Amino acid sequence: MAMGLNVDGITLATFIILFAIFTFLGFYGAKWRKGDLSRLDEWGLGGRRLGWLIVWFLLGADLYTAYTFIAVPSAFLAKGAIYWFAIPYVAWTFGVALLTMPRLWTVAKNKGYVTAVDFVKDRFNSKSVAIAVALTGVVAELPYIALQIVGMEAVLAVLLIGLGISPHTTIAGLTVSELALIIAFVVLAAFTITSGLRGAALSGIFKDILIWITVITVAVYIPLIHGGYGAALSAAQSYLSNPKSGIHSVVALKSALGYTVLPSQLYAAYFSLALGSTLALYLYPHAINGSLSSESREKLKLSTSLLPIYGIGLALLILFGILIYLVPSALNLVITTKNGSLTVPALIAASMPDWFVGLAFLAIFIGGLVPAAIMAIGVANLLTRNVVGEFTKLSPSSEARLAKILSTVFKFIALAFVFVVPPTYAIQLQLLGGIIITQTLPAVFIALFTDKLEAKSTLAGWAVGMATGIYLTLYVNHFGPLVSSFFNTPMGPIYIALIALSLNLIVTVIGSLIARLAGWKPTSVITAQDFEVEVPSPSKQK
Repeated sequence: MAMGLNVDGITLATFIILFAIFTFLGFYGAKWRKGDLSRLDEWGLGGRRLGWLIVWFLLGADLYTAYTFIAVPSAFLAKGAIYWFAIPYVAWTFGVALLTMPRLWTVAKNKGYVTAVDFVKDRFNSKSVAIAVALTGVVAELPYIALQIVGMEAVLAVLLIGLGISPHTTIAGLTVSELALIIAFVVLAAFTITSGLRGAALSGIFKDILIWITVITVAVYIPLIHGGYGAALSAAQSYLSNPKSGIHSVVALKSALGYTVLPSQLYAAYFSLALGSTLALYLYPHAINGSLSSESREKLKLSTSLLPIYGIGLALLILFGILIYLVPSALNLVITTKNGSLTVPALIAASMPDWFVGLAFLAIFIGGLVPAAIMAIGVANLLTRNVVGEFTKLSPSSEARLAKILSTVFKFIALAFVFVVPPTYAIQLQLLGGIIITQTLPAVFIALFTDKLEAKSTLAGWAVGMATGIYLTLYVNHFGPLVSSFFNTPMGPIYIALIALSLNLIVTVIGSLIARLAGWKPTSVITAQDFEVEVPSPSKQK
């Protein structure tokens, strides 16, 4: 036990035993609801046979990731009330999902689509639009999966420090934490190849159960023994008003009021960040992939409608960012290392029993692995079906085999990305990822409700949105390291994703109107009937 952390051999043993159970579930997925895993829809979508509860856990994995567990509380600690944007973001996101995902599921089921880009290709009758949307999803997903690894590294860092081992200790040229990550990703790659989405779903249930145990226990136990959340705010005020506390090395606030009151100059930033994040989440390949795995349209609606329950847990999780003020040894570790990402692991390790620390650390750790598996599967489906498949004809078995290879390659590219790129820079790249993925909204979401968007206009809108988003991000950061994703306007700072999307929509809509006036007519092979719950068979039509 080091630096006041309740980390010892029992912690490590609990971590390893629970990781073994996680691994078993991942491999057992191949036998669970067994299907022909040499087919892409069986391997990558679980055969579209996942029930409402399984999909609820699976989609919940998109919200409770290792990065969420690490980044949101630490950002709240550092910058205060603006990070409450996560609450309306969660509420609005699942409203968007209820509007779009059941409709996408229905057309995908009726037409045999594996990805959203399969739908885009047929809706626009355009390979160019399809490939652009597919590659956008792949590029945006890379920093997202990389950030799960950043969160996992934070857990490993506190675990090693608590055991008295320097995280920088090297073995065969690799740090101990890097070696642990490589081993974990080898295991992840093995059961993803073996079990596909079924393995991710089963291990995701295990992961979410542990996450819920962790969030509820910590949110109740620490305030109970330390005087409550009011005491946390009082302790925060004491630290923030004392210039010698050292807290300002990681916290930008001057008063504890910054945790409860949002300054008026940040209203636009708060609203636009919540709205932009809402529009982005269900455009990511992993969120769509999880939705398409549902057994039925009605069960998808049920599981999605229950997802706001995760928002309750997220609200509690945000508050971990001020609970750390109640535990001086944990706060001192964050201040000493000047590493805000250690906030939650340090809080748990300094205040909970050793066995519980092992459970919570494993929950956060596999909270990175499960989403990483789902993300890699989503990307592999896109690359196989909508990029490689556009240039060469693949048999069903070759398609599945290539997807398994690409999912493995993508995982290790993301792992290498984290080893090469500094964590702070990787985090900022994820903000750019959100700006990028939002530019696929017209081609995916709007096209679900109308066929009146013309392909070339939509592609032009996408290009304008991408160029604007990337340029404005570089501009506001003075073409240097990425530290901001907001553009100052007369209304206040606005999340760049919304500005770029607005220009995207203007170009797409005006271009489509001009094309219509010039005589263009929709050529989509998708009909209104394809969005019905069941396409009547020829025998039924007779």
